[in-house]
Amino acid sequence: MNDKELALIYVWDAYCGWCYGFSKSLKAFHENHPELPLTVLSGGLFMGRKKLPIASFSYISEANKRISQLTGAEFGTPYQTLFEEGTFIMDSEAAAKGFSALRFFAPERAYRLASSIQRAFYYEGKSLSDPATYREIAIDNNLDPKAVLAQLEDVASTKDAYADFAKVQQLGVQSYPTLLLQKDNEFIGLGGGVMTTEKIEARLRSIIS
Repeated sequence: MNDKELALIYVWDAYCGWCYGFSKSLKAFHENHPELPLTVLSGGLFMGRKKLPIASFSYISEANKRISQLTGAEFGTPYQTLFEEGTFIMDSEAAAKGFSALRFFAPERAYRLASSIQRAFYYEGKSLSDPATYREIAIDNNLDPKAVLAQLEDVASTKDAYADFAKVQQLGVQSYPTLLLQKDNEFIGLGGGVMTTEKIEARLRSIIS
């Protein structure tokens, strides 16, 4: 089988700190393999009964420390202030809709847009439920901000977000981040969490060799 018959699927959530930490490894791996198409799917981590004030999740503080230690990811002062204040509600549905609106205009840059979204939250402390956040991300990525905001308000973005959630369920992915290699109709785990680029590369070689 040649590389053209392989593809990557990355399952993430905008409010997943481990995804934020994994971003450097995945960025380097993705840049190393332009021959592998990459699909990015939103997982829907904080929805329904989990859509609660950030202070409700006592494990996040310790997790963030470990993410920084293990991956070098930096959590910005505005985010730390937001976290300490404690009332902010992480809404993965709103974030997935925002991602969908951005992705609509630049699907080939889906991973870069996902990274921009996570930086907006984890470094700049911005709400991913606020349309203004996506306006800024659109401008930073040379997209038409008015068009992105119009797409965000369109029901199509909601449908697209839920289509992502459904695909993730079909794939059986229950933890984020998860990077999969699609080989024909087979989906093989490549990595996630604190895996380095080198380890992902090694895993890929073991599968395709």
